[in-house]
Amino acid sequence: MLRILDARTGAPVPAAPARRGGLTRIEARAPGTGLTSLRVLLTADLLARALELNGTQAWPTLATALPGELRAAADALAVRPFEETRGLAPGAGGPGAVLVAGEDEGAAWPGDGPLVLVAPAVWAGRTPGAGAAAPEETPLSALLADPAALRLALLRVPRRETARLDETAIDAAAERLAGWRGAVAGWARSPSRPVPEAVRARLARAWEDDLDMPGFLDVLGDVETDPEVPDGARFETFAYADRLLALDLARDLGALA
Repeated sequence: MLRILDARTGAPVPAAPARRGGLTRIEARAPGTGLTSLRVLLTADLLARALELNGTQAWPTLATALPGELRAAADALAVRPFEETRGLAPGAGGPGAVLVAGEDEGAAWPGDGPLVLVAPAVWAGRTPGAGAAAPEETPLSALLADPAALRLALLRVPRRETARLDETAIDAAAERLAGWRGAVAGWARSPSRPVPEAVRARLARAWEDDLDMPGFLDVLGDVETDPEVPDGARFETFAYADRLLALDLARDLGALA
């Protein structure tokens, strides 16, 4: 069962107030245009994907329209669309909705579902191609040269910790992503093998533990280097994991001669 820390009580609670197989509404509150708001949307997207992997239908919603720059950045990061539901009661779509919000946005949550707070994300380096800039002055569009690398860089930081990104963090994420894509393309040439049950269980334990994405990524790192895992099983494992990560890990299939 996917459990998430409810910021109101400090206790882990089921992330799906609705019954298994029912509909769980996720409301994201990201009124700004900065990296923190993008991280809120990414967290809501991860929660929706994780619920669906657990067999629960998710309904990602917004109380207000997204600013254009933020919507474009979310699209670039493979965040699935949210439905605008202005005036919808907090409990609509099930016994309770889950609110995903930045630390300054969740205090007035009137619903009876969990409150999921997301720590700030700031750009602590230099704006690509534009010299030095204060974090709050860095436009999202300047950080989208490699959207998948930005998504991975954000996923590598625990949700409740401030994500301080810079060019080094983005470059490291891009390098890891390129390595994984190349490896997946190579593994695809081997006979398919099922995802090992022990690996599937480890992946599930990670995402079901308050969306522990760093732990989830660590499992993939272990699979990549474990000599006991056949290449065909590595491929199926990474393809399965990408249902949550949305990093287009199979992008380079067919690129190898």
